Amino acid sequence: MIFEIENIEARQILDSRGNPTIEVEVELLDGVKAHASVPSGASTGTFEALELRDKEPNNYFGKSVTKAVDNVDNIIAQNLMGEDPSDQRMIDNMMLELDGTFNKSTLGANAILGTSLACARVSAKAYDMPLYRYLGGVNAVVLPTPMMNILNGGVHANNSLDFQEFMISPVGVSSFSEAVKAGAEIFQALKQILNEKGLPTTVGDEGGFAPNLNCTEQALEFIIRAIEKAGYNTKIIKICLDVAASELYEEGECSGGVCSLSKYKLTGENHNFTSEEMIEYLAKLVQDYPIISIEDGLAEDDELGWQALTEKLGSKCQLVGDDLFVTNVERLAGGIKKKLANSILIKPNQIGTLSETLDTILMAQKNNYSTIISHRSGETEDTFIADLAVAVNAGLIKTGSLSRTDRICKYNRLLKIEEELGLNAKYMGIKTFKGAFVEEDCCIG
Repeated sequence: MIFEIENIEARQILDSRGNPTIEVEVELLDGVKAHASVPSGASTGTFEALELRDKEPNNYFGKSVTKAVDNVDNIIAQNLMGEDPSDQRMIDNMMLELDGTFNKSTLGANAILGTSLACARVSAKAYDMPLYRYLGGVNAVVLPTPMMNILNGGVHANNSLDFQEFMISPVGVSSFSEAVKAGAEIFQALKQILNEKGLPTTVGDEGGFAPNLNCTEQALEFIIRAIEKAGYNTKIIKICLDVAASELYEEGECSGGVCSLSKYKLTGENHNFTSEEMIEYLAKLVQDYPIISIEDGLAEDDELGWQALTEKLGSKCQLVGDDLFVTNVERLAGGIKKKLANSILIKPNQIGTLSETLDTILMAQKNNYSTIISHRSGETEDTFIADLAVAVNAGLIKTGSLSRTDRICKYNRLLKIEEELGLNAKYMGIKTFKGAFVEEDCCIG
């Protein structure tokens, strides 16, 4: 069956932080329509594809995306008209050729990705298939184990916590719906505990609470108390961290033949760590708390540090590269060769097309790296990543806390997919993570 693109239009909408982003709608010759919107990150890797913004101070303080919208309407649309949107690689390659840059700076990764995702969604609709089935085929049956951000810090919150995300993961339950239930109950329990302590229960960008706490350890203690208050334990519920260490990293400078050491500056805790000290600190946290995953434990440029971190903790803990890999197949290939990390965060807007995203996922899976499909801190109501996680049997997803509709809509979409799959749905829990603990705890629940 061959479909034909009749029209492509883009518009500027608002994301979950109230900043502009782009939505693209694709219409086929037979009248079938579908749209996709593109999220935006606050903590972004240096090597990400370029998100095109207007940078006009008097228009949304420089954050408007009318240039990206114009690029869809006047360049991308004109070149894709009459093409078959279900030929995903052809569509994506045409846009890459139109752009002609390594980081998609001509058209903007946001313009390209919005079109790429909308083409996939309109094709699924034209075939009358759910998106996860269209993308993944009959083998798309694994519901992802969620990594739920219930405490926010770093650039995602206006508080004193240096680490960006404190997450829980229901690894010892038997279904995705049970995981959502556990996460929601623990989230509410944490709210009660914070209220009892007179701490604010306002939330950060990704829906987690953002109280001013004294240190990382205090945040972890609050989470463990919330797990227990909700009636669970740390064999059933594990903790995951996103350090976002690139935001903490200060490169050393040389002057007059004297060089200062690079350091990780933890302002909230009043500590400066070398790479070696940061690794030891993370290792102690893993030893003392039920932590099974650490994302961006070191900065994107600290390659020697990543090698040492992976050697020390790679067999004990999932080590996730986000800024390190930026969903880029070439950066991932280099990391695999150099033995950096054992897991990758997948954010389609870091690379800019669905095809390139799928290529990166495939490389990771072939090389025994776990794959975590992820939202961004500036999100929309689009649930594409929920379907994508099931389509590629990623096994893991990060889509924020159990609050804010921009996060909840992804969980709700996955609940519907679980219902559609029925007895075919699989929930892998702890088995989807990397680390020696998987063998020890694989039979929980």
